[in-house]
Amino acid sequence: MAAHARVRHMPYMRDKMPHMPASSSSTRKRAARRPDWIADFTDNGKARYLQIVDLIERAVADGKLNPGDRLPPQRKLAEMVGVDLTTVTRGFAEAHRRNLIESRGPLGTFIAPPKATFLQQVDLSMNIPPPPADLDLAVLLKRGLSQVLVRSDIDLLMTYQLGGGSDTDRQAGAAWLAPILGRVDPSRVIVTPGAHSALAALILSLTRPDAPIFTEQLIYPGLPLIVRQLGRALGAIACDEYGMRPDALDEACARARGGVIYLNPTIRNPTAQTMPAQRRKDILAVAARWNVPVVEDDPYWLFADSPPAPLAALAPQQVYYLSTLSKCISPGLRAAFLVLPVAGAQEAFLKALRSLSLMSPPLTTSLVTQWILEGTATEVLTGILKESRERLLAASQILSSVNMAGSGGAIHVWQPLPAHWAAQSLAAAARTEGLVVAPSSAFCQSGDVPNAIRISLGGCTRRTELNSALRKLAQLVARKSSDEDRLLI
Repeated sequence: MAAHARVRHMPYMRDKMPHMPASSSSTRKRAARRPDWIADFTDNGKARYLQIVDLIERAVADGKLNPGDRLPPQRKLAEMVGVDLTTVTRGFAEAHRRNLIESRGPLGTFIAPPKATFLQQVDLSMNIPPPPADLDLAVLLKRGLSQVLVRSDIDLLMTYQLGGGSDTDRQAGAAWLAPILGRVDPSRVIVTPGAHSALAALILSLTRPDAPIFTEQLIYPGLPLIVRQLGRALGAIACDEYGMRPDALDEACARARGGVIYLNPTIRNPTAQTMPAQRRKDILAVAARWNVPVVEDDPYWLFADSPPAPLAALAPQQVYYLSTLSKCISPGLRAAFLVLPVAGAQEAFLKALRSLSLMSPPLTTSLVTQWILEGTATEVLTGILKESRERLLAASQILSSVNMAGSGGAIHVWQPLPAHWAAQSLAAAARTEGLVVAPSSAFCQSGDVPNAIRISLGGCTRRTELNSALRKLAQLVARKSSDEDRLLI
């Protein structure tokens, strides 16, 4: 059989039409002959040639294009999408660089097979937001920073500043939190250099060494590290399917007579569960009875489908509300907003924060403020939410036990394991396959450790890479462990 007979042709190649003069009718016919993976461009500030690359990448991720499929000739594709030939040529060059396509001389351009990689791991253990597919973050960063430099006093950007943020920074924080909490008095908002340092400052300012931090059994792993470093202790409270049990919390508060309650109630890390509204009210009732402050760490509220009102909205006089941009925009911005209770001790918190981190980085804080006030932050968030939903949908289709109910566009999923796998063994076996996942022991503080792993969906730059990794992981979970899986050298 001749080599060209084995070439896979796209549908548009089957019906060759004679050349027709340009007209609205012929334009509609050309559009009708476009392969279904070609969508219209969006006006999002991203260069057209990069949008062509995105079209190819998404088509591969969605299974509309597969290795060996032939792409339209560059000139034909330029007609289909309504750009000049140079734009398509530049797009194909970038797609070549990313190993998405390959040229076979006179035969044309084809979707490339996956390239073998060596000693390269795919990290599914780090919770970060995925890059938005339809936005060019480099362009947005350059534009935002140029506006900051034009509108700001350079000397102020390059010197020490008071902690907590300027009045404008606090107003931006209040604006960002308005869809979550409603109207917030900017004087109650404090700009912090990330949630981790804010949590440390809260524990330092709100607790004594002999007072426990009440938590659920499975929690954000950074919290135990903070607690140990500050010489405090965790008090794990019994949970059920709705989260922390109010009766168990009531008993613990009665014994301790003091402390702080820490909750991550919406799309909880690591289980991706959301605490229902009634349970939130019951927890707050216990906290009020014993006069125990509540720290609500709420990085994922914006990702949830119709989430309950935050604890801080139900009891603004009682709750310290923390919302970081690291999980919904970018960890590189190092920005989080803390909303103090109505009568919160601002000076005590700022004093503790300064002992840990003198100030938020002025340049990135100014960029965050600029992005929020001009709408770029919302634009980026919208893109990230869209990409997160696509990734969560793919995970639910590839992994057998992922529940999407209420999770919206969560950036992590909780994967219970079959009896033939232990979480630690599965994590070790996955590493030999080039995958890094987080076993349940990384989040568990006491009691029985659930046999599960957390899988983060945002660390892969491209969705194709994530889908490939999830399929490999699903195959690994399905097979029984062997002596080779446990072999250490």
